[in-house]
Amino acid sequence: MGGRELLAAVEQSVEFDPRAVSIDDGEVLELFEPAVREWWVETFGPFVPDNGGFFTPPQKDAIPLVHDGQNALIAAPTGSGKTQASFAAIINELFERGRTDGLENSVYCLYISPLKSLANDIHRNLAVPLEEITAKLDERGENVDIRHAIRHGDTSDSDRQAMLEETPHILNTTPETLAILLNSPKFKQKLQTVEYVIVDEIHSLAANKRGTHLSVSLERLEAMAETSPTRIGCSATVEPLDTMAEFLVGRQEPGGDPREYELVDARFAREFDIELTTPTDDLIHTPQSTVNDRFYDQLHELIQDHTNTLIFTNTRSGAERVLHNLRERFDAYDEANAGCHHGSLSKDKREAIESDLKSGDIDVVTTSTSLELGIDMPHIDLVVQVGSPKSVAALLQRVGRAGHQLGQTVEGRVIALDRDELVECAVMLKKAEEGFVDRVFVPENAQDVAAQQVYGMAINEVRPEAEVTGILRQAYPYREYGDEEWEQLVRYLTADYPGMEDENVYAKIWRDTNDPPDGEYHYEEFPVGEPLIGKRGRLARVIYMTNIGTIPDSFTCDVLTRADSEWVGQLDESYLDTVESGDVFVLGGDRYEYRYRRGSKVYVDPTSARPTVPSWYSERLPLSYDLGREILSFQRELLSRLDRGGRAEARVWLREFPLEENSVRAIVRMFDDQRQYAGADSISTDERLVIEEERDRDEYERRYYVHSNYGRRFNDGLSRLLASHVAQEATANVQVAVADHGFTLSMPLNRKVDVAGILRSIDPDDVRTDLRESLDGTDLLDRYFRINATRSLMILKRYKGYEKSASEQQVNSEMLLGFAQDLDEFAVVEETYREILEDKLNVEAIEGVLGAISDDEIDVVHHRVDSPTPRAFGLATLMASDVVLAEDESAVLKEFHERVQEAIDEGGDAAVAFE
Repeated sequence: MGGRELLAAVEQSVEFDPRAVSIDDGEVLELFEPAVREWWVETFGPFVPDNGGFFTPPQKDAIPLVHDGQNALIAAPTGSGKTQASFAAIINELFERGRTDGLENSVYCLYISPLKSLANDIHRNLAVPLEEITAKLDERGENVDIRHAIRHGDTSDSDRQAMLEETPHILNTTPETLAILLNSPKFKQKLQTVEYVIVDEIHSLAANKRGTHLSVSLERLEAMAETSPTRIGCSATVEPLDTMAEFLVGRQEPGGDPREYELVDARFAREFDIELTTPTDDLIHTPQSTVNDRFYDQLHELIQDHTNTLIFTNTRSGAERVLHNLRERFDAYDEANAGCHHGSLSKDKREAIESDLKSGDIDVVTTSTSLELGIDMPHIDLVVQVGSPKSVAALLQRVGRAGHQLGQTVEGRVIALDRDELVECAVMLKKAEEGFVDRVFVPENAQDVAAQQVYGMAINEVRPEAEVTGILRQAYPYREYGDEEWEQLVRYLTADYPGMEDENVYAKIWRDTNDPPDGEYHYEEFPVGEPLIGKRGRLARVIYMTNIGTIPDSFTCDVLTRADSEWVGQLDESYLDTVESGDVFVLGGDRYEYRYRRGSKVYVDPTSARPTVPSWYSERLPLSYDLGREILSFQRELLSRLDRGGRAEARVWLREFPLEENSVRAIVRMFDDQRQYAGADSISTDERLVIEEERDRDEYERRYYVHSNYGRRFNDGLSRLLASHVAQEATANVQVAVADHGFTLSMPLNRKVDVAGILRSIDPDDVRTDLRESLDGTDLLDRYFRINATRSLMILKRYKGYEKSASEQQVNSEMLLGFAQDLDEFAVVEETYREILEDKLNVEAIEGVLGAISDDEIDVVHHRVDSPTPRAFGLATLMASDVVLAEDESAVLKEFHERVQEAIDEGGDAAVAFE
């Protein structure tokens, strides 16, 4: 049955083969105007029985909700049609209104995207249906023109001006541009007619301050709109759904319940074919060259068996390296059919790759994270993930880029190249099969974002303070924003601190009550005694419009020797977050001891000491806390299988996972070696945290390997806290190296402390205070203060035509920090500590784990070993003196493994008695 015949059958309620269409599809089609309905049938028909009709599961559920004006969160995999579901009912409504009442010269629908590229892609994808439906109406003698346009930072001044004259009915934009439009004297009037707001990829916004900023902007839009806009959120697989929905819709009133919403949960509407592989079942003894050969042979075979392949790596350098090696090893790849895409490439190069992906004119593209979101790539039929993507959500997001044709199975292959990632990926793929998703954590009560938005509201007009706080508290991240936080913010914004103006930090708002002593009320529209807020400064609007936004500027630091200021290279400033004076890192193959930083210059001393901070640290995404907990549960179950039935039973159990045989055997071998070498209680689980103590006589060091498999953010925080307590007890410097599956503390051999006892003794109630104190004087605090001072408009990036670079901002912030820290509860300082503790170091999770230790729900086990156990190999190589290159790491791993095998052969007792 063809498209037009099927359309006629639906319209006339004629009975036809139920295998061809379901009643649900017919009901949804009936919601559309005739021209829209006809276009949809012709575009997506005829019915394909195996695919269930014209509509994907999220479309079938979401279109009626949007049609009825209900707020909705649509959670569905990439490529399942959720964005199309959002627009379908809105376009239908606009065409219907255009036919009957006509449309005003203003905006009816806002589409908000986290990426310019995604906004551009949606803009292009809207053009076809609008043009074709308009043509159908023209054939019937009906003239309806639905305009759509895109506006973001790249939009020209002439195009912006044109939008005032001929305003788009559908406007595609970004969170930052929306905030600017809300303060645009002319364009904000065009937003009063907005009836629909679509927030795409909402999960990627909610987890950071871009989403916090957007949530307040939506409440400001709500306050100015003629009717309450219907909010539609689109998200890939995400958890928790209710939290994301409440983030989307906000509160009906301050302190009240969330606005009503519906959930469209189609997160598992697509078929996934995902498998974990590894080049060998012995990643220790197999030569690195052999591992590489097998890896690239496997990759080549996968690419050749598919039409278009997207390869994700965990670093930009990794994406470049994989592409280079493919071209070097195989004649099948050249610049015409194989490319690379990441954020460090030029805009032109990225757009060229994106165009080839959309058209299917490129065989393989390597990338890091830049293609997780964004353009539709309908021809991709395989995604390969090299190494662990660190969360189930990231895995599903990346693999979901494949198989965008309706009914097509999503095919993904994950290749692990080291044993720690092998365990991560095994658990990750199994949890993905079971429907597990890592939670999104929303930043709360961020004072820097609040400063921007309150300033923006004050600039627009004088208004009651209660109205300003009400709008703020209706946004989900500020639903529990208290009077104390508000007073703290107002003190900053009104410059109610002595000496602020001497530091060139000026008041941004005034705050007063409407009862002047002369009895002349300047604001008659407000009741007498009403506290009011307004802007300060003639350049307030210009300052606001040129400085708002939450994405921090970043820069690279020049590394200079302290003795003679010789330039030795550059480091990304984020790398310095975990580097403290005395730490050693590798740059250009040589080792340097970090001494201090001044602005954008890092001063070091050449050294032969072992590295203490891995070179990849700042590039890789951290393991999600939720996945870390699942790995610990997995380790408990695997140990149980090994204890009960040995390797055979463990292998049988693991074959229920989406793993090939090499992966199964490698995992079982590692855990059984660990068990035989140091005992089953040497492996951390969800009920046990293990600390290994090793004495290195050659390095004259004592090392503690803390197996806290809760992810790098957690370990970064816990290691700082524990190192501070240990250093006080040992009266010695303690060096720290952090990874996703644990961290290492090292100190002189002649210092001996009970690290396990210290960990047990830490009071969870003291964690925030102690951790905050440990941040004083660190580069981490300096950097985040600069970021927050800039977001709070305490430091202006742009002023009177001059643009201040990130390194110049850093110099300003270093001068301001000492002043600001001496002020009582200064909002920008408090926000800096809050962001580091809560958003970066996962302090809440640390409190939870230490609380469980205190309540004897998690046991802390201490082991003394003469060589690291297999589960500590990754941690030990971070601290190994001769690990500079991958080949060095491989040699050290072999040495560790040989020691373990010797101990197992001699009886399996790794414990040693030493003092």
